[in-house]
Amino acid sequence: MLTLYPSRISGSVRIPASKSQTIRACLIALAARGVSVIRHPLYSGDTGSCFTALESLGCKVTHDMTGGCAVIDSSRLTEESDIVLDLGNSGTTTYLMYGILGTLGLGRITVTGDEQLCRRPIGALVSAYRDLGLEGECRTGCPPVTLSGRLTGGRTSIECPTSQYLSSLLLALPLAERDSEIEVPLLYEKPYVRMTLDWLDAQKIDYWISSDLQNVRIRGGQQWHTFDRGVPADWSSAAFFLAAAALTGCRLTLQGLDASDSQGDKRMAGILEDMGCFVEYGTDSLTIQGPEKLCGGCYDINDIPDCLPILSVLGAVTDSPLTLTNVANARIKETDRIAVMAENLSLLGLKVEQVEDGLTVYPGKLKGGVTVPCRGDHRIIMAFSILSLVTDGGLTIDDESASAVTFPSFYSLLDSIKEDKRK
Repeated sequence: MLTLYPSRISGSVRIPASKSQTIRACLIALAARGVSVIRHPLYSGDTGSCFTALESLGCKVTHDMTGGCAVIDSSRLTEESDIVLDLGNSGTTTYLMYGILGTLGLGRITVTGDEQLCRRPIGALVSAYRDLGLEGECRTGCPPVTLSGRLTGGRTSIECPTSQYLSSLLLALPLAERDSEIEVPLLYEKPYVRMTLDWLDAQKIDYWISSDLQNVRIRGGQQWHTFDRGVPADWSSAAFFLAAAALTGCRLTLQGLDASDSQGDKRMAGILEDMGCFVEYGTDSLTIQGPEKLCGGCYDINDIPDCLPILSVLGAVTDSPLTLTNVANARIKETDRIAVMAENLSLLGLKVEQVEDGLTVYPGKLKGGVTVPCRGDHRIIMAFSILSLVTDGGLTIDDESASAVTFPSFYSLLDSIKEDKRK
């Protein structure tokens, strides 16, 4: 347990590297079958699971902590015929790696993980890959899944309540034996698909995709190439510190951010401007000043579902209700984030109304001294930790350890900007 107390904040923080980009870089390095260099990667629970999986597949992974890089040599893979990959809590690795595993020429591979991961749906992705030649045994529609065979290509249709399904196909199908076509009747979180497409473009992969990203053609028989590339800072992590300034009405500078990056969660800064914050961009930084009172409103956040927890807590201090909508995909993350946020904000004394695809938070007086059950969800843990900055009497996080899944330095950075140095 960790008890946190209210405080004003000031100063600056350097935002760590992107989890999404680090994992994409790792998987492309695996597929490239040579030596690649990832500069300034994120080291966290999720990326650690990805690095460990690469080693289980036979890659040589070298971490140069002095130079700030990870070197991945995938030129020789394991000769084992029955492999088990424990991917911990990393849904990103699970989904994005799935199809690439079917291009490596290995034997049977079982993909599994922790209790949360084994509740996350994967059946639709397994079915799509079955259309494309890759067999997968999945009893419950969730991991564990056992793969066999080889990705041949062809045609499939898949609804993507998580963009990671489509990103998985985009990463794997250039390596298939034949050309492929994908129809996507439903697609959420489109900015994350554009992040994946940036990698295809950088490596000159031959593909065509419609403007709405819902029809794709990919030429088979291509290859990924080794690379030497840096990882940009993580806008998903930045969202928590942007919200800290917004909640407290304080001024904060976030370093390392690239305003031109394709990460969808950079939209958080624009939402906070709409809510009354002052935002100014530097060369590789962003400075935000929170207002005396945040404005409420209604926001469609289908493209940035990971921001639902931290945006929800802002509703505690707005001048009118805050509604977050078109984000049903938030219910299939590490937890049902809509339900958990509604329950916990209610526990703190707020009125909250939830519907299938979102929730409305009504501003009110926060009840201090409450222990918040965060269900081991890293984004919910960090969201309520930020809310503690304005909770009289503070609040207690039932278990803060899962924050390390994506943001191991979160609490040290939060402590560094507090003017009141109590936890």
